[in-house]
Amino acid sequence: MKNNSIKTVVATGIGAALFVVISLVINIPTFVPNTSIQLQYAVQSLLSVIFGPLVGFLVGFIGHALKDSLTYGPWWSWILASGIFGLIVGTVKNRLRISEGVFTTKDIVLFNGVQIVANLLVWGVIAPVLDILVYHEPANKVFVQGLVAGAANAVTVAIAGTILLVVYAKTQVQSNSLSKD
Repeated sequence: MKNNSIKTVVATGIGAALFVVISLVINIPTFVPNTSIQLQYAVQSLLSVIFGPLVGFLVGFIGHALKDSLTYGPWWSWILASGIFGLIVGTVKNRLRISEGVFTTKDIVLFNGVQIVANLLVWGVIAPVLDILVYHEPANKVFVQGLVAGAANAVTVAIAGTILLVVYAKTQVQSNSLSKD
């Protein structure tokens, strides 16, 4: 059990650091103000699938909080949404055999189905509703921001996240690949 907690802490720390660095370095603006294409969610997805929902949540929550603190100040509705995104994506950990080197077309479809639903839920519903309730933001503004962010994140995770998972799976030893001489 101790080994698992060490892995969780290390994965969370590295993941949160990567989340911050990627979000600060790669930030592609969209046509909607304060909304950009973000690649850190692909890395968060990878870590969520490998280490599970707790690491997925913490990477997004801590990483987004640190990134916001380094830029314009914490925006808690979106910070929480980043965490929830990782939590949801991490729920597929036990349905995939990626750590055994297996990531089939069926697995890619499952992963992308879950991440698309998660992106649309957290950015299209949770973040905008919290923006309205907590920050008294105008509904039309935050729903447009959320839907554009959710769509952009779904596409970037579908492309970059899937590539990361395929590459990671190829680095793992398949359980049936070794034979006894």
